[in-house]
Amino acid sequence: MNAAVRATVRVGIYTGAKVYFVHEGYQGLVDGGDNIKLATWESVSMMLQLGGTVIGSARCMDFRAREGRMKAALNLVKLGITNLCVIGGDGSLTGANQFRKEWATLLVDLVKAGKITDDEARKSCHLNIVGMVGSIDNDFCGTDMTIGTDSALHRIIEVVDAITTTAQSHQRTFILEVMGRHCGYLALVTALACGADWVFIPEMPPDEGWEGHLCRRLADQRARGSRLNVIIVAEGAMDRAGNPISSEDIKKLVEKNLGFDTRTTVLGHVQRGGTPSAFDRILVGLSLSLSLMGVEAVMALLEATPETPACVVSLSGNQAVRLPLMECVQVTKDVTTAMAEKRWEDAIKLRGKSFENNWNTYKMLAHINPPDTKSNINVAIVNIGAPCAGMNAAVRSAVRIGIIQGHNMLAVHDGFEGLAQGKVCTPYALHIAYMGGLELVQGRDKYEELCIPMVVIPATVSNNVPGSDFSIGADTALNTITSTCDRIKQSAAGTKRRVFIIETAGGYCGYLATMAGLAAGADAAYIYEDKFGIRDLEMNVEHLVQKMKTDVKRGLILRNENCNANYTTDFIFALYSEEGKGIFDCRKNVLGHMQQGGTPTPFDRNFGTKMGSKAVLWITEKLKEVYRHGRIFANTPDSACVLGMKKRALTFQPLAELKEQTDFVHRIPKTSWWLKLRPIMKILAKYNISLDTSEHAHMEHVIKKRMSMPAPLMKKACPPTKHEEEE
Repeated sequence: MNAAVRATVRVGIYTGAKVYFVHEGYQGLVDGGDNIKLATWESVSMMLQLGGTVIGSARCMDFRAREGRMKAALNLVKLGITNLCVIGGDGSLTGANQFRKEWATLLVDLVKAGKITDDEARKSCHLNIVGMVGSIDNDFCGTDMTIGTDSALHRIIEVVDAITTTAQSHQRTFILEVMGRHCGYLALVTALACGADWVFIPEMPPDEGWEGHLCRRLADQRARGSRLNVIIVAEGAMDRAGNPISSEDIKKLVEKNLGFDTRTTVLGHVQRGGTPSAFDRILVGLSLSLSLMGVEAVMALLEATPETPACVVSLSGNQAVRLPLMECVQVTKDVTTAMAEKRWEDAIKLRGKSFENNWNTYKMLAHINPPDTKSNINVAIVNIGAPCAGMNAAVRSAVRIGIIQGHNMLAVHDGFEGLAQGKVCTPYALHIAYMGGLELVQGRDKYEELCIPMVVIPATVSNNVPGSDFSIGADTALNTITSTCDRIKQSAAGTKRRVFIIETAGGYCGYLATMAGLAAGADAAYIYEDKFGIRDLEMNVEHLVQKMKTDVKRGLILRNENCNANYTTDFIFALYSEEGKGIFDCRKNVLGHMQQGGTPTPFDRNFGTKMGSKAVLWITEKLKEVYRHGRIFANTPDSACVLGMKKRALTFQPLAELKEQTDFVHRIPKTSWWLKLRPIMKILAKYNISLDTSEHAHMEHVIKKRMSMPAPLMKKACPPTKHEEEE
């Protein structure tokens, strides 16, 4: 939440608006006084790495009554506040919308009571509302991810990883209960990320007789040689009759029927705390930056008219979109109704495409029942290039989906070298390398053996693969850089006037430097794609000189390793040290290969899992297309593709078509979506630059994001406009 607060405050000030903090939520709005304070640029410094919210939050019964809302309106009118940015769940946002709808009548009553003048009422005649959804449960329909969800997943996965080591040592069954009273997102994604044997979620209770099925599953896993079992339970889990299923109930069942040594862990509020992940700070991985969400919130307020409905800034893929607030709230309520009416499939669909895809992927991977008849097809998996976190998740899901399809799954050791040395026979191949895939496609004219279906899964910390907005491994590397920057900045807490120069990985791709700059609050990030010269360096130094005159006496500069052959990390360090002499001192850090290691983040595990399964399913269908007269022959462009995420969907794009989009000399795409975020990083660092607002999100509708639900449900969620009816 603090990243959203920081971005909203700073962009608001940048646009020339007065921005106020409302401390303690709606209670502070009702009580007024010192609870509503003017925010300054410096007042939101050093808060990105803090969990929770520095301005406080509280449940407020007073705001539920009209009298309380009238007090809140009075406080806003007296301060001339006519725009309200609300960060919270569906209850908070519903309350904000009600406040907005009755605003005019509240002003009339305040004038009648003599508490405000006619002139004050005229100046504050309309209240604009924009919402940003903050909820670790990810239970708000209309957005792929809510603020706080990814950080909660980080806490959960840290515990799961720690527990599995002791479970393997002692051959135990562990049952972990996670938050999610009405939404099973945390439980579902945790189950996908850790390969759990079973998951209980409120949207899809287990079938009748689940007790016997669960015990057979656990016993089968042990019979296959597994030394542990992991079961994930959402706190709102229930059976088909609506009876609660607790972690203790499951423990008793397993111990009684199987005699396994079983332990339960209820994570509780540990999921709400801790340092926010890089994803939550900039919502990177299936999203645009949280900073951009804050920007979009401010722009939505500034562009609002009395006829504009209250909106919520949501995430769809990597796009920030504005959606009508109450449409989202209605669909969220429809999920609850569907569960109450035991329409489980509808509940899954109403949660959105992302939730539905997670559920379907989990079902495929958890129920491994190889068919009796083999497909007589060999599929090989080969990792090419430098390793990165999340590759194992992709390999695991690819192998399992292949086995389910009846294929013979093969592993090629040592990349192309192992392939060349004939360590394994590979008639049909699955690849994780863009350049290598292109070389194989080019070799089809010469070698008929290469006329086979191929798919490239982007896996690199640099996130430089054309055809995909994200690569497996980039999120883990980004979190490593962000947490390192946090520690480095914290080391200067007792030292006045210090600037840190940090070199990041990425080859010629500036993705990591840019996104880490947003997540860690950098003053500048030098990258190859955004050319800079000595005048730019001079301006950056002067900016830091002026910054040292404020209350914030720390600076953070990021430099991509190949941003400029002459302006090296040593050069920039020497320049800043010389020009800042007597004003600030400098330190430098080269992060190096630590960015390629570490435990995969929940996003990289989940992303890798879905990419691996989708790739093998694509290969299976492609093989059916190219099988002719007892042999496989695939030489068309669409038989060798990159599987990538483009904006809102996973898509397959022919390798040959991507050649035009590739800078082969520097091994980067010719265009990158994240470059549009760089001006925002500069604005948040207080540079006086212009912001291109021509591509702001337009108001969309939830119905367009829910086309897969049954027609009656769609009509209930959002009645179509006249234009939509004609279409």
